[in-house]
Formats: sequence, structure tokens, C-alpha cells
Amino acid sequence: MRKFFAAMACGLTAGYALVRAAQTLDAMRKPRTRLRKDPASYGRLRRKLEVAALARSVAFALALSDGKVAASIVRVAERLPGWLQPPTLVLAASAAGMVLDFPADYIEGYELERRYDLSDQPFGAWMRDHVKASLIGALVLTALSAAFSTVIARKPKTWPLLATAGTLPLMILTALVVPVYLAPLFNEFTPLEGPVEKRLRRLAKRFGVDDVDILRVDMSRQTKKANAYVTGMFRTHRIVLGDTLIESFASDEIEFVVAHELGHYIAKDVWRMTFLAMLAGGLTFRLANLGATERLSPTARFVQISARVTLLSALMRPLVATFSRSREWAADGFALAATCDPASAVSALERLRDQNLAEDQIPAWYEILFASHPSLGNRVAAARTAEWRVPSQAARPVRSL
Repeated sequence: MRKFFAAMACGLTAGYALVRAAQTLDAMRKPRTRLRKDPASYGRLRRKLEVAALARSVAFALALSDGKVAASIVRVAERLPGWLQPPTLVLAASAAGMVLDFPADYIEGYELERRYDLSDQPFGAWMRDHVKASLIGALVLTALSAAFSTVIARKPKTWPLLATAGTLPLMILTALVVPVYLAPLFNEFTPLEGPVEKRLRRLAKRFGVDDVDILRVDMSRQTKKANAYVTGMFRTHRIVLGDTLIESFASDEIEFVVAHELGHYIAKDVWRMTFLAMLAGGLTFRLANLGATERLSPTARFVQISARVTLLSALMRPLVATFSRSREWAADGFALAATCDPASAVSALERLRDQNLAEDQIPAWYEILFASHPSLGNRVAAARTAEWRVPSQAARPVRSL
């Protein structure tokens, strides 16, 4: 039964890759016509692709979570020194994944966006970004696997506690490194200047955070979608606005968007998400270790536990998404209170909906299981009926970020 399930998971992975490969070859051979910009059809298609990819990943993780299957995988690396086996397997799996997943990445990340007129990025530029992201991901996973496997092998009873303790500094390091060293590999970040920057700086000054970095990123290199976000920690903490947003939105609308991001910044949502990740990681590690086969070799046990972590992380995704949506609601409330301009909030959210080809209402099951943001239709309705007050943070400077 175990062998049958493992074979089924491998067959599902191979079949998914073959279907996407056929679609990729067809798309490359005869360029597709642009599709009508219909949010409903675009949303349905993206949901199908996301659910299919998750099902494939979960099936493969379920197969590898069995000790015998994990042990059979490890046999290919038994000639290597024990400490070298886990990172070698991870590096090999990453390389195989880059090849097998390329057709799916092409269809989902390139072809689909171009067909719905959401991107004009040339194939060569997309390919460079894809290769860079894949290589960075493979190197990071390989390095982490070496540390993770060492802890599991040397502390088979207490490794969940040690891994949990290591999650916090790892998350902080990631938050510091990504905006300064990795994000600039894909885009150019420059300080926002001009009348809009002065207006946004006045807004930030009301809450004692006028020293926050407000940056412009050339998001138009990859997409026509508009976006803004908060990233980093300590001195790398910054609010980033896409040029697609700056050039398409009115000043009042931009102010609402930035006020929303200020809400995240002042509420220290980056820290909140970091601690949530640590707690979720601790629970995941603890559950993954329950019933793990101790008679396996250290490398086989690492493979088994890693598969379980992958599976449990997928199961915990709805909890993380629920927390994220709650922070988005809070940031909207802060922005409404800070700007006292619900009309601009409504127009900004509607412009985001139109420019990003988003649906007013996404299916409830998808929002619960996957969505990090509430439906835009619900956010617009809330902005139209909101009663606002000046946030309490306005009465005192907020510097401890």
C-alpha cells in the first residue's frame, strides 16, 4: 500500500509536469491572442492552478512522510559522508524541481499574465528573474538543510525545541537581508521624491514616523499590477510603492494606500508575523516529530521529518491567512482614521481591483484557505460605511520600530 501511494504521488507529479510541459511547448510554438480582461475567468483559472499545485505538493509530501519511502530515497546518497547527504539530496531535489516545475512556472507566471494583458515583460527578462529566484531558493534551502539535519541527528529528542528557538533569529535575518541584498537583484529601489513624497512625509510625521524610508520600485518591469508593501526591520524598515501605483493613482488615493502601509508599520505587523511564524514553526516541528521513525538513518529521518513539516505547513496555512486578513482589516481601519477620507479609500480600492484584475468577491472557501487579504468588495463596502476616529498613535510619537 505504501509503495502504491508513493508511486501514485510520483505519477501525479510527473503527470502535472507533462501537462504543463505540453502547454508550454504549445504556447511557445504559436503565441496566444490576448484574452478579454475578465476578473472572474482570470480568478477561476488562478485558483485552479494554485489548488492543483498544492495538491501535487501535498501528495508528494505524504508519500515521503513514510519512513520506508524516505529510506529508499536516501539509498542514492549512501556513498557520501553522512553530513553531506541531506544538503546533497536537497540540492538535487531543487535542481530536479527547477526542471520539472519550469513548465508550470512559465504558464502560471508568464503566459497567463501576458494573455490577460497584466504584463509586457519580455521572455528573456522573465527567464533571468526566474533563474535568479530559483538559484537563490536552492542555495538557501541547501544551507538550511545542513543545519536542520545536523540538529535532528544530534538531538533526536529535543530538536523541535532547538529548531523553534532558531526560527526567530532566522526570520529576523531574512527580514534584514531580503530588502537590502536580494530585492535589488530583481528591481531598482529609489527614494520617492516630489510633491507626493512631501504629502506622504507630512502624513507620517503626524504619527512620529517621518523618518521611515518611502521608496519607489520599478515594478513595471514585471507587471502592470499596482502594489505597495512594508518590508524590513530596524534600519531596513521601509514602505515601498510600485511605480505602477504611483503613476496610475491620484494623490488622495496614494495617501490612503500609504496610510494603510503606515498602519502595518506602526502596529509592527512585520514583528507580529515573525512571532506567528515562530509559534507556527514550533507547533509544526513538534507534530512532525510525533511518531517519527527513530530506527531510520539520520538522513532518512531528516527526509521523513522534512516531508511532514511541508505537509503540516500546508495544513496551517488557513490559520496564518486568517491572521494576515485580520491585520489587513486593522490597517484599513487605521488608514480611514488617518485620512478621514472614505471616498478616496473607496476609489483607491476600486482602482486596485480594476488594475490588478481582481474579483469583487472571491469564493468563501478560497478566502478561508488561501487568501492573505480580504475580498476587495468587502473592503470597499467597509470603507463606504466606516465611522472613523483619529488613531491613538497620533497623540504620541512612535519610534520603537
